[in-house]
Amino acid sequence: MSPQRIALIEAFKKQSEGLEKKFEARTHKSDWTMPYRLFRPQASGKLPLVMYLHGSGGLGDDNEKQLAFGNVFGTRVWLLPENQKRFPCYVVAPQSDRGWARYDFSQQPATPVPGLGDGSRLALELVSRLSREFKIDDRRIYVTGQSMGGAGVWNIISNGPRVFAAAVPLCASLSPDDGTAAIDTPLWDFHGDSDQTVPVSASRDRIAARRKAGGHPLYTEYPGVDHDVWQWVYTEPQLPKWLFSQRRA
Repeated sequence: MSPQRIALIEAFKKQSEGLEKKFEARTHKSDWTMPYRLFRPQASGKLPLVMYLHGSGGLGDDNEKQLAFGNVFGTRVWLLPENQKRFPCYVVAPQSDRGWARYDFSQQPATPVPGLGDGSRLALELVSRLSREFKIDDRRIYVTGQSMGGAGVWNIISNGPRVFAAAVPLCASLSPDDGTAAIDTPLWDFHGDSDQTVPVSASRDRIAARRKAGGHPLYTEYPGVDHDVWQWVYTEPQLPKWLFSQRRA
């Protein structure tokens, strides 16, 4: 909460204004239609792809909310001019109307259950489709997401362990994906220790289980930060450098 840290957040808000206009609206058609937004970099050659999984505020099919509200930070940070200069990449932001992890919708509220979620399944299809359409470096495909989307990150790497070069979940909601799968995938997890929506124990337990299983995840916990941890995570100065240094073997 130092003035310097808050200044980074305020600077991001100012520098990122209007970047959502650089995303083009598209759809992926499978057994249901998934809207998504795609940013194409100006650089040439084989380039990385970052996939962002929205939180519950992005649920729907309007192809807009996954870029708005709390999703502003996780979608725009990669488009900042300094990041595109150092780390040019494609960015895809799919939109789900049923979440990312797998849920039993016969129960109310819907209960997370084991297995690949429908949202994650179509997101994996989308990655495959984009890799065929564009010059994407399949050794540098990354996934990040917050809250419900953070649970989606755990779900998608657990069920697609050879797809992603690195994963960045934050304030991930509870799901059966306990952190022990895909332990060779580099991972940096984030949570605020004052989160009133998703208890910080959700991240602590997953990280502990992952380490016990032989993984070596990074974990950052911000003191005094509530559920809006994305403001701190996506303005973390070392995050882009760390993410784009990861390559899938």
